[in-house]
Amino acid sequence: MFERLVVAPAVVGRSARVLLRSLLPLAVSGALAAPCAAALDRKDEGVKDLFFGAAMYEAHQDQFFDAIVQLDTELNQYRRLDQPELDPFSAHLGQAQFSVGDLELSYRMHLEAGRAIEAVLKGNVPQPVKNEAAYRLAKIHYHKQQPRNALHALEMIEGRVPERVRPEEQFLRARVYMELGRFAEAVALLRDLKGEPRLEGFVEFNLGIALLKSGDAERGVAELTALGKRRSADPAQQGLYDKTNLLLGTYLMDAGELELARPYFDRVQLEGPFSNRALLGAGWVEARAGRYDRALVPWKLLQSRQSTNEAVQESMLAVPFAYGKLDVHSTAAVNYGFALDKFGAEIDKLTDSIVSIREGKFLEALRRKEADQVKNWVVTLRDIPGAPETHYLLDLMASNDYQEFLRNYRDLNDLHERNESWLESLVAYEDIIGQRRDYYEPLLPGLDQKFRQLDARIQMRTEERDKFAARIEQMLVTRRPDYLATAEEQEVLAELKQLRLRARNQVVGEESLRRLERLEGVLEFRLATEYDARLTEAYKHLEQLNVEIEKLQKAYHSYVRSRQAATHSYTGYNDTIRNLRARLRQSQDRLDMLMARQGNMLETLAIDELDRRRAQLENYQIKARFALADSYDRANELQEQREDQRKIEALQKAAEVIIDDGGQSGPEDAEPVDGEPLPQDSPPELDSSAESAPSQEAAQ
Repeated sequence: MFERLVVAPAVVGRSARVLLRSLLPLAVSGALAAPCAAALDRKDEGVKDLFFGAAMYEAHQDQFFDAIVQLDTELNQYRRLDQPELDPFSAHLGQAQFSVGDLELSYRMHLEAGRAIEAVLKGNVPQPVKNEAAYRLAKIHYHKQQPRNALHALEMIEGRVPERVRPEEQFLRARVYMELGRFAEAVALLRDLKGEPRLEGFVEFNLGIALLKSGDAERGVAELTALGKRRSADPAQQGLYDKTNLLLGTYLMDAGELELARPYFDRVQLEGPFSNRALLGAGWVEARAGRYDRALVPWKLLQSRQSTNEAVQESMLAVPFAYGKLDVHSTAAVNYGFALDKFGAEIDKLTDSIVSIREGKFLEALRRKEADQVKNWVVTLRDIPGAPETHYLLDLMASNDYQEFLRNYRDLNDLHERNESWLESLVAYEDIIGQRRDYYEPLLPGLDQKFRQLDARIQMRTEERDKFAARIEQMLVTRRPDYLATAEEQEVLAELKQLRLRARNQVVGEESLRRLERLEGVLEFRLATEYDARLTEAYKHLEQLNVEIEKLQKAYHSYVRSRQAATHSYTGYNDTIRNLRARLRQSQDRLDMLMARQGNMLETLAIDELDRRRAQLENYQIKARFALADSYDRANELQEQREDQRKIEALQKAAEVIIDDGGQSGPEDAEPVDGEPLPQDSPPELDSSAESAPSQEAAQ
C-alpha cells in the first residue's frame, strides 16, 4: 500500500509538446510575452535589461507561454547583433538561457527544457548556476518517472547548490532514493531536512514512509503519529495531517491492530477531504472487533453524506449489514431498500453522465474560462446543464496523470484561442495598412516635388562651399588679396583695369595716369593691410555656410527617413501576412487534431471511471437485493418463531390452569391463543417438559 505514497509540495508543473515550440515564431508575430523561473530571485533588484525584467514579471504571474515567447525573442535578437556585448541584455544572458529551460519545465515541455538546461551545463557559466541547472534537469527526469536519470543529474552537482533551492534539491534527492529502493539513504537526508519551513509536513510524511518501507515499522509509525497529531488552519496542511492519520489507521487495521487503529481514524477532521474514508474505516474497526452497535455510529453519520462518494455508497450496505448482525432484520431490510433506491438513482445519473460525455458536453465544460476563476471549478461543472456528474470524477481528476492530460488539453485550447485572436489581428493589420496607403499616397507627389527643390538647393550650396573652401586652401599657400575683395572692390578693380587698357590705346595725360595708379595703390594697400582680418572673416563665413548646409542635409535625411517610413508602413506586408495566415491555419489544423486526441483521452478516462463506478453500484445493487431478500426471510422466520413461542407459552398457561383447578375447568374455559378457540373434541396434549415445569417451580 506504500508503493506510490511519496508526497511532494505543490510545484508549478501549471508533458513536453513540440507543438508549442513550433508555434513560438507565430507568437512573436502576433504578441510578445514569458513562465515562473526559479532562476530569477524575486529579491534581485539588479535587472539591467527592461525586456528581461518584463519577461520575468510575466513569469511570476504564471503566464508561462507569454514568458517563453518573450525570452526566446530576446535571445534570438541578441544573437543577431553585431556587437552583442553592448546590449544590456548581455548581463542576463546566462540567466536567460537557464530561465528558458526552467520556464519550459513549468510549461511541462520536458524535452525542450532538458535541452536548454543541458546547454547551460556545457556552457561557460558559474558553478552555482550549473548546480541549479543539474537540479532542474533531475526534476525533469523525476517527473517523467525516470529516477535513475534523475539521480545521474543530481550526481553532476559539485559543491552546494544556491541556498534558495538547497532544501528542494535535498528533498528531491531523498524522493529519488525512495523510488530506487534506497530507503536508508533517504531516511538520512530527510532527517537532516526536518524543521525546514518550506517543506513542513512533507518531510515528516516521507520520512515515515521511508522508515516503514525500510523495515523500521516502529519508528515509522511513531514519526507518522507525531505528524498526525498536528493541527493547522491551512486546509492543505491539515489535509496532509488527515491523510497521515487515515494511512496509519488503515495500516494498523490491515495488520490486525484494531484497538490501535481506531484513534487514528478519530483524529481525522469530520469535514475534511478524508473524513468519509475515515468514518468508513472507523466503522470497520468496530465491526471487525464484533462491536456492530458501535460500528453503526460512524456508518450512520456517513450514510447521510453526499451519495456520490464511494465510501458513502459502501456505508449504505454496511449499515444494514450491522443491523443484520444485531438480529434487527426488519431495520436491515428497510436500509437495504433505501440503498437500492439510492443505487438505482445513481446508476441512472451515471448513465446520463456517460451519454453527456459522449455528446462532447464534458469537454465543452472544461473549455470554459470559469475554470480559472471559480474555486472548486471541477465540482461546479456539474451545475452546467448537460454536464456530467463530476463528483464521481473527483478522485480521477485529482490524479497526477489526469491533471497532466487536463492541463495539456486546456493549454492546447488556449493556444487555439490565441491563434484565432491572431488571425483576427491579421485582418486588423490589413485594415491599418490599407488606411495608411490611402493616407500617404496622395501626399507623396507634392512631397517629392519639395524634396527635389530641397535637393537642388543643397547641391548649389554645396558647390559654393566647395569653391570657397578651395580658394581658402589656395590662399594658405599663396597670398591672393584679390580673392578677399568685396564685390564693390572687385567692381572698382575691374573698372581700373579697363581704364588702364584704354590709356594704353589712347593718349592720356600724365595726371590721369597718376590718378589711376594712385587709386590702384590705395585699393591694393587696403587689400594688403586687411588681408589677415579678411581671411579670418572668410573662415567664419565658411563655417556658417557649413552650418547652413548641415541644416539642409538634416532636413534632407529627415525627409528620406519619413518617406521611407511612410512607404514601409504599408508596402511589403502582403507576403508576410499571407505566410503568417497560412502558418496559423496550419497550426490550427494541428491543434484541432491534437485537441481531438487529447479530448478523446480525457473522455475515455472519464467514461471508464464512470463505467467502473456504475459497475460497482450494480454489484452493490445485486448484493443489496439478495441481502434484502435474506433480511425479509430472516425477519419472517424470526416473526414465526416468536408467534410459535407465544402459542407455546399460551398452551403452557392453559395447562397450568387446568392442573391448578384439578381438572374442574373444561377446555371451553381456557382462553384462546391469538384469537383462535381451542379445539373442543380433545384436550391439548402437553409434553413432559410442560407438565414438569410447574412442579419444578413449586419445589423451588
